[in-house]
Amino acid sequence: MESSRKRKPELDLEEEEEEEEEEGGGGSIPVLAPYSDDDENDNGVAESEAPMEEEEEEEEEVGFQKPAAPRRRQVEVRRDCPYLDTVNRQVLDFDFEKFCSISLSNLNVYACLVCGKYYQGRGLNSHAYTHSLEAGHHVYINLQTEKVYCLPDGYEINDPSLDDIRHVLNPRFSREQVLHLDENRQWSRALDGSNYLPGMVGLNNIKETDFVNVTIQSLMRVTPLRNFFLVPENYQHCKSPLVHRFGELTRKVWHARNFKGQVSPHEFLQAVMKASDKRFQIGVQSDPVEFMSWLLNTLHMKLRHSKKKNKSIIHDCFQGELEVVKESHKKPLIEKKESNEEQNKMVTVDDEGTNGVVKETSTVPFLMLGLDLPPPPLFKDAMEKNIIPQVPLFNILKKFDGESVTEVVRPCIARMRYRVTRLPKYLILHMRRFTKNNFFIEKNPTLVNFPVKNLELKDYIPLPPPKENMKMRSKYDLIANIVHDGKPGEGVYRAFVQCKSEELWYEMQDLHVTETLPQMVALSEAYMQIYEQHE
Repeated sequence: MESSRKRKPELDLEEEEEEEEEEGGGGSIPVLAPYSDDDENDNGVAESEAPMEEEEEEEEEVGFQKPAAPRRRQVEVRRDCPYLDTVNRQVLDFDFEKFCSISLSNLNVYACLVCGKYYQGRGLNSHAYTHSLEAGHHVYINLQTEKVYCLPDGYEINDPSLDDIRHVLNPRFSREQVLHLDENRQWSRALDGSNYLPGMVGLNNIKETDFVNVTIQSLMRVTPLRNFFLVPENYQHCKSPLVHRFGELTRKVWHARNFKGQVSPHEFLQAVMKASDKRFQIGVQSDPVEFMSWLLNTLHMKLRHSKKKNKSIIHDCFQGELEVVKESHKKPLIEKKESNEEQNKMVTVDDEGTNGVVKETSTVPFLMLGLDLPPPPLFKDAMEKNIIPQVPLFNILKKFDGESVTEVVRPCIARMRYRVTRLPKYLILHMRRFTKNNFFIEKNPTLVNFPVKNLELKDYIPLPPPKENMKMRSKYDLIANIVHDGKPGEGVYRAFVQCKSEELWYEMQDLHVTETLPQMVALSEAYMQIYEQHE
């Protein structure tokens, strides 16, 4: 044991010599992480993580001094690797977390391109090196630097035939490609022979995660949001793992060279669980409306600019403005109201006999509008079947005309009036289908009749006149519709989304993607919708 410890520094030094030269003049693939495999030791751990004191003691045992500028030797770069024909693209899946399958570490992880498993390091005592000897698998890619190596020989492989693997590991889009993405009508072919249209790929339901899948599929139709996340340089300043995982998922959904016709949002779900403190987690069904609200607000908080704190791509797309008038019989508190960018309040008191009516007017930003459905009938028809009522969307939109009164009981009994003062580019509507009481959750089955194209809001909601040289933009087209099937508290979610390039509608339920008619979209129990404003 002692003799092996004495030889360890020699191995470390050789590994360091080999790898720093690689850092200086190695391959053409850029390093995408703050650390690289060029700084790892024999165990696959970054040198900054290794205990320095122990190294110094070992060097003293061997009896030589640490050189001021250690000699380095270059890693051999070859194109004629004899093991390239062992690469099996059928087993490669980069959708899961980048952890070593043995040590569960995320430092310097390599994927075996023969069996698809993840291993740490490529030094003499690393798991990848050991796997190459035991299994006879020799080709490995670093999941961060994207460099490919042959083990146990240790040379780097520089062959253009591996570029397709790099593109699947980390899909790339030029800004010009992004601008013309909605014009693409060409279907792609996966390795298993299935065909898919980029952007219209199914999402794997890990376990009770359909509420996440329908939310993601809907947000993928919001063009400015999608284009923003397709280019990582737009949010490279952000340190939030949730932002980067959402960007990776966006690029995989729209990538035209995938090895399979679906995507597994596993890494994104792990980031969601951590960012939400397990409020949303794998294996527990949740509400897509709650998830959409949480996701948009969290992404905005992480992406907002330091100079303009309330400016982000989220607010650019979805933020509108409401004028809220609240009338209550509660006496107002005598306090100074401080106005800020988020909410401006003006309190007035009107006397009605002996009871004073407090009228409070405020301007409130919104990302989503909640619509109240009329209560379903209590009686059955002559055929002893429940009557499923229908209501036009315009009727329930009157809640925001500034005149209709909404009664609320929390935090106090009050009469509310809402008026839209600024419309967003993308309007999210939420139909309040579920009501909770002390005993159970009740679902309202009322069908909402809505137009798929040309929803004109100014005919039903009084809007402020546009500014000079600006036209009234109050017409919208539906681009996504989330529906709920089944009993309250149970059931499943699916989404209808529009494909702009083909001007067709697709029904998406996890891995199942099927073309459908626009008429079928309007016959479902709509739960949440996204409308796009006309230019």
